[in-house]
Amino acid sequence: MKLALAGISHHTASVELRERVAIDLEAASALARRLAHGGGKAQEAVVLSTCNRTELYLAADDHDRLAQAADDALLALAGADSAALAPLAYRLADESAALHLFRVAAGLDSLVPGEGEILGQVRDAFEAGSPGPLLDRTFRMALHAGRRARVETAIGESPASVPAAAAALAQQVFEGLEGHAVVLVGAGRTSELTARNLRSRGAAVAAVVNRSVERAERLASSLGARAVGLQDVAPALDGADVVVSSTSSPGFVLTLEALGPALRARRGKPVLFIDLAVPRDVDPALASIDGCFVYDVDDLEAVVATSLDGRRAEAVAAERIVAAEAERFHAWQASLAVVPAIASLRAQAEEIRVSELARVEARLGRLTESERALVDTVTAQIVNKLLHQPTVRMKEAALMPDGLIYAEVVRHLFGLESENEA
Repeated sequence: MKLALAGISHHTASVELRERVAIDLEAASALARRLAHGGGKAQEAVVLSTCNRTELYLAADDHDRLAQAADDALLALAGADSAALAPLAYRLADESAALHLFRVAAGLDSLVPGEGEILGQVRDAFEAGSPGPLLDRTFRMALHAGRRARVETAIGESPASVPAAAAALAQQVFEGLEGHAVVLVGAGRTSELTARNLRSRGAAVAAVVNRSVERAERLASSLGARAVGLQDVAPALDGADVVVSSTSSPGFVLTLEALGPALRARRGKPVLFIDLAVPRDVDPALASIDGCFVYDVDDLEAVVATSLDGRRAEAVAAERIVAAEAERFHAWQASLAVVPAIASLRAQAEEIRVSELARVEARLGRLTESERALVDTVTAQIVNKLLHQPTVRMKEAALMPDGLIYAEVVRHLFGLESENEA
């Protein structure tokens, strides 16, 4: 089995292009099922889509066709923008793809290094995907690497997330948040985390706006705010200093047409819009109104840059952990190449053992149950001890460039059926 990855991220593409291929967890799950079970080139599939990346992980026997399948599926998400996206996408295979995933899970590839949300997003994508033996092992090892990086280093210390960076940005703009009012648009996990970060810096959440008022009420009650339906968003912004939007809507939620009159009536009083959604929620045209400032996830890079110096040493330590886990993956994947030879050798030895036991029993007469158990145990131990070193040596040799030669030599020496003859 081979592994292929095709994707784009904040490293390669702007938010305008990333939002063209961004899909929610339900759509990612459906796409993974379609790729793995739709009679195409992939046999396993997991789709990871966040505000900063969309990545397709596929596994199958035919690597050349698999890589093309991953590429085609990614570009299909872009639709009419596929030509613009194609040169910005990255394509990785096997060890490189696994190492990339391990770095993603550890937060080393994030906009905010060490941010906490990505590990949960990788886990959700894995659980919602259609993994088989290869992707199951790969993603479990990635999650293990991500947990190790956070436990054994301080890479996960604040600011450890996009919501934390958003709060830091708001603090920089207003030179402090004491006495400033915040309106949240969206009542999901990102809004909740952002609210916590803003409140820790002195801001007060005035309202939670959401399409579902019932869901808005649940978050608003925990924040001491009022719940507002999306249709009443314009009056809800009256008096707001910071508006944080993070919904899963496919298009702009806060538009110039809907909010323009209310914002102009503020007569230049500053209001900061922080758009954490991909696709974007906030119409960039709102910035044309006096006093309105609009920032999206790409703009948070400047905030993140100020925290990088203090995190570089921890990132180096986390990179070492990830590299060690990637080496374990390489050893495991390489061992798969010799597994058929090992299995054939052990199957042949077991067949001979059972056959010889039957011959002995035929000569000496039927053994008692205790005698049979004793002979069976002793002969099985002899076979295991004889095959232990050849098994270990073949697995070690698999890590070498000519590792498969050892497997073929064993097949030849013991007259085992080759894979091509199977």
